[in-house]
Amino acid sequence: MNSDLLSKGYEPHDVEKRWYKFWEEEQLFAAVEDPVPKSYSIVIPPPNVTGVLHMGHALNNTLQDILCRYRRLRGDNVLWMPGTDHAGIATQNVVEKKLAQEGTDRHRIGREKFIEAVWKWRKKYGSAIINQLKRLGASCDWERERFTMDEGLSRAVRKVFVQLYDEDLIYRGNYIINWCPRCYTALADLEVEHEETEGHLYHIRYPFEDGSGGVVVATTRPETMLGDTAVAVHPDDDRYRQVADKKVILPLMDRKLPVIRDKYVDMSFGTGALKITPAHDPNDYEIGIRHDLPTVKVIDDNGFMSSEAGKFKGLERFACRKAVVNELKEEGYLKKIEPYKHSVGHCYRCKDVVEPNLSKQWFVKAKPLADEAIAAVENGDTRIIPEIWVNTYYDWMRNIKDWCISRQIWWGHQIPAWTCQACKELVVAMKAPDTCPGCGSSRLVQETDVLDTWFSPALWPFSTMGWPEKTPLLKIFYPTSVLVTAFDILFFWVARMMMMGIHFMGDVPFRDVYVHALVRDEEGKKMSKSTGNVIDPLSVIEQYGTDAFRFTLAAFAAQGRDVKMSEKRIEGYRHFINKLWNASRLSLMHIKNGSDRINTDRLALPDRWILSRLQATTASVAEALDGYRFNDAAAVLYNFIWHEFCDWYLEIIKPVIYGKEGADQQDNTLAVLRHVLKNALILLHPFIPFVTEEIWNKLPGTNGSIMHAVY
Repeated sequence: MNSDLLSKGYEPHDVEKRWYKFWEEEQLFAAVEDPVPKSYSIVIPPPNVTGVLHMGHALNNTLQDILCRYRRLRGDNVLWMPGTDHAGIATQNVVEKKLAQEGTDRHRIGREKFIEAVWKWRKKYGSAIINQLKRLGASCDWERERFTMDEGLSRAVRKVFVQLYDEDLIYRGNYIINWCPRCYTALADLEVEHEETEGHLYHIRYPFEDGSGGVVVATTRPETMLGDTAVAVHPDDDRYRQVADKKVILPLMDRKLPVIRDKYVDMSFGTGALKITPAHDPNDYEIGIRHDLPTVKVIDDNGFMSSEAGKFKGLERFACRKAVVNELKEEGYLKKIEPYKHSVGHCYRCKDVVEPNLSKQWFVKAKPLADEAIAAVENGDTRIIPEIWVNTYYDWMRNIKDWCISRQIWWGHQIPAWTCQACKELVVAMKAPDTCPGCGSSRLVQETDVLDTWFSPALWPFSTMGWPEKTPLLKIFYPTSVLVTAFDILFFWVARMMMMGIHFMGDVPFRDVYVHALVRDEEGKKMSKSTGNVIDPLSVIEQYGTDAFRFTLAAFAAQGRDVKMSEKRIEGYRHFINKLWNASRLSLMHIKNGSDRINTDRLALPDRWILSRLQATTASVAEALDGYRFNDAAAVLYNFIWHEFCDWYLEIIKPVIYGKEGADQQDNTLAVLRHVLKNALILLHPFIPFVTEEIWNKLPGTNGSIMHAVY
């Protein structure tokens, strides 16, 4: 206990630095490997190792920290598991740019040297996001920090891959994937960002082979027509009843194509006739399988036209579009061009236009895993909060497609599969085999692809706790208590953790999933650098202090509603911090000793009233936090401190504490004042940890950190 009075004004920066260092040195964030007391655990959504703290991180981690600090005060054994994600594509891009500045590239230095360069970069810069989370006050168990490429997690990834392969839940095969020609890798459906784009709809005439007319098709990508292998119409479309068994000629390529009938065709789109390009469109690919159509790949992995494109070979895909349109005009096949707004997929990393591409990739059979994950939510084993996201979860899981897990990059978990160069046998194993089990040859070559970045985070709740070993940590803290996450990674991550956790642990990875909204600007617009409305959390912390920023985030974190953030609002809650500081300073001037023995028989009316309000506030805050209603808890605390404690109680007892009246009541009122201030600090601590710790340690009769207090 430090009896010095508080300074006149609260200066957060020195206080924050001093107390965070103290908390870490005293290991106050550490969980213990003991089943008693009650365990409470959260795994952090691992930020990218390339990342810097943004508003989404700030909200997500503030809410987690509030829950963890609250649960410690309730006496729980809390594990908040921290760590970072290796961010395959993003990290590789960063290091490749660095190599380019040095006048080289990954292909010149080779895979081994490139991986060394990435690890070197990670060692130098990879802790930036962790240090920024500490600035936010995050009370993670930093001694247990994990990285998705560390040795233990890499072993877990390999075991999961091998087991799923042995169970026939991982396979390799041809499929239409989302391909980024810039990043030169496959992308999962969820890694493709669709943007409304002003484009064109090209109407092209495909003449009948017998010269009796033709069929007009409409397309937004005329360059892909070079790979057409059919034209499809709907079986019920009366306009095309007479074209049965006819063939059309593919313009510019002089290739005969069948006219097929398929119910997928939308009769209201364009002319009702659909060009079918199985190698460059996922829906066409499915139609091609149903009708046994050949696949002709005319766009290569670099985004240039292949040899199958005939005279257009070697052209960049968009240059080819112009060339094809010009020739169609000259040859008289182009009937019309009309403006057309449509959704175009872009790579979530480099923003290049994604190309649907036929490729041999590795896949996880998702449906068998998804069925168990659906049942877990239906049975109540895992709750999704707020409930508005439950149906979204069901819709996605019930319509799930196989998960493409291979990426054509070098940074990541290299797929543990080897092909025998002698007999072509495929060997999937935990360790690199010395010889082929089929023919005995030692000429084995490992798969060059790495696993999708999201593969290792799918194992995060149990791999970070030491699986596949049966560790005490797993026994005590798995399943975790709650996952706090943004809705935009509900399918990237949450659904996959559900599938993997249930399959490998036999239980759900978390009991609750709390889905928070996005942080937008004060007008409700999405923050973006191009718009110029981004608020930098670190700048805000520097200007207003961490506590004011955290309380603002909590105060606006209403379920199902986006957080509208502005610096004015943060400034407003800085005034709240100052109000608490000044009220505490006034109180400490008069609280002479550590006694909080209250004579309940001699309580004055103001004392009885504030004690009843404290009791009601304590119950309301606990109920709100238990129900993940952070904004309600913050509102109750704000009202209690600002209006009830400061504006009413402190004002009404001033004559007593200054000895001007009710001298016989003074000791009892001061005991009440100390009791109320002490417990108010405990209630506020999860939201504003730094200022509450500072005041707590000036309060007579307190010992050690407020983190040891009892809620």
